[in-house]
Amino acid sequence: MLPLRSEALGRAADAVRAGFLAAWERDRAGFEVNVIETGDAPQDVLSIYSEALKTNDIVVGPLARSAVTSLAASQAVSKPTIALNHPEDREGTPLPQKMLAIGLSIEDEARQVADMAARDFPGGEAIIVSGGNAWQKRLAGAFAAQWQQRGLKAKTLELSTLNGYLSDPELVALRSRLAGEPVELLFAALDVDQARQLRVALNAPPLDVIPVYGTSSLNPGRALLVPGPELDGVRLLDLPWQVQRDHPAVMVYPQPEPRDEARLSADMERLYALGIDAFRIAREITVKPGQPFKLDGVTGQLSVDFGNGPSRFQRIETPAVYKNGVPLPAGQ
Repeated sequence: MLPLRSEALGRAADAVRAGFLAAWERDRAGFEVNVIETGDAPQDVLSIYSEALKTNDIVVGPLARSAVTSLAASQAVSKPTIALNHPEDREGTPLPQKMLAIGLSIEDEARQVADMAARDFPGGEAIIVSGGNAWQKRLAGAFAAQWQQRGLKAKTLELSTLNGYLSDPELVALRSRLAGEPVELLFAALDVDQARQLRVALNAPPLDVIPVYGTSSLNPGRALLVPGPELDGVRLLDLPWQVQRDHPAVMVYPQPEPRDEARLSADMERLYALGIDAFRIAREITVKPGQPFKLDGVTGQLSVDFGNGPSRFQRIETPAVYKNGVPLPAGQ
């Protein structure tokens, strides 16, 4: 059940649909898939969902966060439902027992990066650098909360941007600050171009040795990677689909059809991968009802407990590091 009629989410919905059907084609025995189109409006989704329950055993969707929020708060969920996003208030919105939320989450990534950095630098102090975009603030906030939960210290700095680029005077001020107040590591809640600009600004002793960490926002995908060494050494997390093309779980599925340039973007590829894992999770829930299971997924190492009280889902993504201008699995 996807918002294929939505102007804002139609392309994303189509990427998820393509991945889901690609996985179904590989393991289709015993399963029938019906693709149900919705629009944007939560009430439209709720109405269509109720109709879908009459003729389907399991529902995969919705995709929009607002629709997941509305469905989670309703009394409508009476059959296994795999939501492709999280409610808007994850902590304050308990999911119905028959709902599992498996959406990709940049906040979850930021928390995992904080854990990774804390293992690398136990007791270390971090500086968190972000731009002013809402998603960058969410990344910075999630990293800071996880870092502080571990009893570690962090400084935060929000840099101004003009046409997407960081302020040069503020980067100069950051250099001076780090020279006088050294830290063990830097978390970049930035996009890839801003991170490259930041690394160039810090490319002089003693600042050039400060380790930089980030999330998948620092990986624009193969089609948009810019050759160059500026990001070499930067550590991040991303989906196996993006950084482990030779992984057995990745290799068995076809790459998305490059209908146009946008289909090849990293975000669309990640949604295609989400569709693959959504089918695999739905299949496991159907084949092994009530049994916890783990999947070596194309979106990460997945742990699922569904059908035994409140559902539980965890995704562990792949640590990667930039080498020769390309993010590769750490240790490779």
